[in-house]
Amino acid sequence: MNSSTDSSSISTAMLTIRNARIVTSDRMFSGSMLVSHGKISELADGVAGLAGEDWQGDYLLPGLVEVHTDNMEKHLMPRPKVHWPVMPAILAHDAQIAASGITTVLDAIAVGDIDPDSVRMQTLKPCVEGLRLAEQAGLLRAEHFLHMRLELAEPDLLHLFSPFLQDDRLKLVSLMDHTPGQRQWTDLTHYRTYVTGKRGWSEQKVDKMLGILLERQQRHVAENRQLVIQRCQQHAHPIPLASHDDTTAEHVHEGVADGVSISEFPTSLLAAQMARQQGLAIVMGAPNRVRGGSHSGNVSASELARYDLLDILSSDYVPASLLQAAFMLQEDGYALPKAIATVSRAPARALGLHDRGEIAVGLKADFIRVRMLDNLPVVIAAWRDGRQIV
Repeated sequence: MNSSTDSSSISTAMLTIRNARIVTSDRMFSGSMLVSHGKISELADGVAGLAGEDWQGDYLLPGLVEVHTDNMEKHLMPRPKVHWPVMPAILAHDAQIAASGITTVLDAIAVGDIDPDSVRMQTLKPCVEGLRLAEQAGLLRAEHFLHMRLELAEPDLLHLFSPFLQDDRLKLVSLMDHTPGQRQWTDLTHYRTYVTGKRGWSEQKVDKMLGILLERQQRHVAENRQLVIQRCQQHAHPIPLASHDDTTAEHVHEGVADGVSISEFPTSLLAAQMARQQGLAIVMGAPNRVRGGSHSGNVSASELARYDLLDILSSDYVPASLLQAAFMLQEDGYALPKAIATVSRAPARALGLHDRGEIAVGLKADFIRVRMLDNLPVVIAAWRDGRQIV
């Protein structure tokens, strides 16, 4: 685990790895890597290479960069209506993230929700503060930033969101509208299956909520969207904006007009094509690729990859899916360096994190050791800033 009190050991640590299959941003080769002062200081081709620990042909990959995971919510509410203490949930989430090879993670924390009684409404501030306390105590393995997921139909959205605008961990804001009947939930049958299963809603509650949610959308979404965008644009340091569940060309054009740079989880081929034309980075779910399709009945990640319309993978609700899906992109025509970039370099650059995301001299020594079990990539160990965290 990383600790602020261990900075001296980070700065003096040296590590040499040899006989590894190293994947950089543009090639794969057998070679060696030297780490010093928490950064990658040398790369060398050849099996012999530098003297050091023999990785026996295992992959040496950059630490994965996760832009959108709500995995922490599963630890906060392991069963419907079962609430777990915040700090144990944070530490369990962090351990799972690191074990999945993720060294940089944006915790996607919901601001507002379609269900006013949800765990999200109750744990917003405790989670943000808990992450800070765990970091200060040196208990977090991965480096955690914030992705604030703004539910635009939330009546109290601006009051809930404003305190986090000055948080230096805030790296992404996404504009969300989960009102049933559009975007992700065009098919109400899929919506009913989701909320009765995950949220434990009865069919009677679903019927009641449909009317309430539509009324909330009509009253609040347009105004909240405008005010949030103003706040983000007026920020001293520009905060990247992401659209969410774009379905139509109009959705994409609306996002571009509002300064969006990332299209998260487009639900249709048309929306992804338009996002590409407009120069947006396209994010798709790794679970979608692993499962072979969307759980909501929308466009598959594999189909977008075959059209070269997939830039970034997100583990979303299954951390271990991130690495597995990246390797599976080879079946869709991606060379391995390009596939690995979707979970490392591409997300890092989209967030303005230029000090990580690839195996290159001078960058942070965030990297993982991966061994293949048949066709499954398995994380054997992980390092952050040159220190082993798994």
